[in-house]
Amino acid sequence: MNDQTLRRAVFLDRDGTINVEKDYLFRPEDFEFIPGAPEAIARLKQAGFLVIVVTNQSGVARGYFSVDEVRALHDFLQKELAPFGAAVDAFYLCPHHPEQGVGSYKSDCDCRKGRPGMLLRAAAEHAIDLRRSFMVGDKVADVEAGRRAGCRSLLVLTGYGETEATKIGPEDAVVVADLAQAVDYILHLEGMNL
Repeated sequence: MNDQTLRRAVFLDRDGTINVEKDYLFRPEDFEFIPGAPEAIARLKQAGFLVIVVTNQSGVARGYFSVDEVRALHDFLQKELAPFGAAVDAFYLCPHHPEQGVGSYKSDCDCRKGRPGMLLRAAAEHAIDLRRSFMVGDKVADVEAGRRAGCRSLLVLTGYGETEATKIGPEDAVVVADLAQAVDYILHLEGMNL
């Protein structure tokens, strides 16, 4: 497959980027969008980007909730996006933790951000050109996963972003207020400021 047939994607962290950060979120009734996030996702879709959520969910490893409960929350998120004309193309989650995991979930895996495993898997499964794609999140681990996968990384100041921004330099990531501003930046850079 040549570069012309590969697709562009925006990889999004979930907690603190799309939705308000709540420790170990898994119940739909606790889910709350960050203002402007659904509209921002809709704009990415209109511009032709794949939107892929990549999320560390160590609450699974710790036994707080199950993979099925995470998937149910993602189904709920998808339904909540629909009225905005927005959708996520795929969800990838890492249920592992290297120290705090129970059973097979205690793993020093390649999918836990800041490693690039989820992004690389998504790229292979969805024919994504990582060099023309972006990673947006609120933690250094998101920035690092994007960098290691070959994407351009953006750090939002929502969620843990204000604290995390002090740990990176301008060469590591573009720092923006929130997902809406990240999308403004991406679309401007791509010359299609919708």
